[in-house]
Amino acid sequence: HTIYILLITSNEASKNIRSRIMPGFLCDQHIHSCLSPCGDEEMTPYNLVNMAKVMGLDILALTDHNSSLNCPAAARAAEEAGIAFVPGMELTTSEEVHVVCLFPDIDSALAFSGYVAERLPKIKNRLDIFGEQLIMDDRDGILGREENLLSTASFISIGEVFPLVSGFGGVCYPAHVDRPSFSVVANLGSFDESWGFANAEMSAFAQADRLIEEHPLLQKMRLLRASDAHCLENVGLASTELELPCASPQAVIDLLKGNYYLQGM
Repeated sequence: HTIYILLITSNEASKNIRSRIMPGFLCDQHIHSCLSPCGDEEMTPYNLVNMAKVMGLDILALTDHNSSLNCPAAARAAEEAGIAFVPGMELTTSEEVHVVCLFPDIDSALAFSGYVAERLPKIKNRLDIFGEQLIMDDRDGILGREENLLSTASFISIGEVFPLVSGFGGVCYPAHVDRPSFSVVANLGSFDESWGFANAEMSAFAQADRLIEEHPLLQKMRLLRASDAHCLENVGLASTELELPCASPQAVIDLLKGNYYLQGM
């Protein structure tokens, strides 16, 4: 009875109790595969999943530029490797801001991927400049190639992203907010509460205190670290420990929507 009363009467007590009873899971929620035009060809779903396992990660997310087409293969590879997998995407908004989008299951991710594909400019990929954009199976077999360039800005504005992703059952937040390009800060100057984001991502070596000082709205947001890996040696270079009831994509989504307590950075 004592624990029950604390849970319903005190947010702080609730957080403290959850932090004692929920296990911590190491998560890298921003990784690219060889589908991304900037991704190394060695970043096949099979390779990146097994590198994540070697690096001691419990959960990984695949977030290719403007596409989730390699998520099915990564999900199968992750199931075999015994590591939890979150399907996702790194969406480029019309303002050229990168936003990490995570989904509870493959079907939701692929549905969102199809929606985004219809809202990208039809610019053919140039192999001599950007390299191949490979769609893979879970055993390093090539299933196909994405012909349209995936690194372009979509026709989706940053103000549309949060409700849009929520409608597909997912959660989203600005990527690498400390970087001088493709970030909210670099491209738009700061944050707007009306966008709806409750989380923000920092890169591996960002200084959280300095970021918060420069952009006070971040104090109200969960700050996450992720590798944004484009090559195998960077998988798990940065990660966040998440306190969850279990290692599952839905648990990650629920946490980032505010249903669970996130262990301090």
